[in-house]
Amino acid sequence: FQLGDRVWYAGELNRPGCNARLQLVDHRLVSRAPQNLVASAAAAMPLTSITAWELLFERLEVQVWPGQAVLLVSGGSGGVGSMVIQLARVLTDATIIATASTQKGREWCLRLGAHHVVDHRAGDLAEQVKSLGIAAVSHVVSLSHTHLNFLAFTSLLLPFGKLVLIDDPEPLDVLKLKPKSLSLHYELMFSRSLFHTDDMGEQGKILARVAAMVESGQLVSTEGTNLGALTLSSLREAHGLIEAGEKGPGKIVLEKMVP
Repeated sequence: FQLGDRVWYAGELNRPGCNARLQLVDHRLVSRAPQNLVASAAAAMPLTSITAWELLFERLEVQVWPGQAVLLVSGGSGGVGSMVIQLARVLTDATIIATASTQKGREWCLRLGAHHVVDHRAGDLAEQVKSLGIAAVSHVVSLSHTHLNFLAFTSLLLPFGKLVLIDDPEPLDVLKLKPKSLSLHYELMFSRSLFHTDDMGEQGKILARVAAMVESGQLVSTEGTNLGALTLSSLREAHGLIEAGEKGPGKIVLEKMVP
């Protein structure tokens, strides 16, 4: 890096400061930001890009299923889901089924590259997928309320299929995984920095790859709602939207602080 480089990063869970004017960041977690994105569009991407990359290619190992992968993304219109759909569409030949509960969310998922969209709130999820002519899936990405759809996931998954989640669900009956020898994986993109693993630098490398893909036009920003300048009022509004479940597709973004 050089002084003046425009960079992006997700940082560390145990090193606060993302609401501050200045922040100290481990250089291994940083890469140069895409030169074709304004700051707000770039800010929406690092955390969800790393999460999506790690769960797809390190936890689910989707790339080892060429020509066979059918990926179900539960919660496709959120920040992580938006990146999972894009990365899977660009870097794999998987058939991508996203879930979204609103028309706006459905259109968002299709625009980002999902082949199909179903509504996880509109009845039996497994039957909705089967109505597409798809009898089973090889991989499931569950991004929220995993406990509500766990039985549908185990029903849909092929033998030896993989389920990855990022939420904190109510207790799951993991014995449901046994008959098909299904595997359950967690993804927390802060694990590397929390435990200072030897491969912490992989996150900087992931961001560099994502930045190059943004600059080449393969990926787009997942900025959804821009609340303008970062003030105490706008920060409260952003958290309020998230807590009320009304944030809409993509990520909520706040811009530079008002002096």
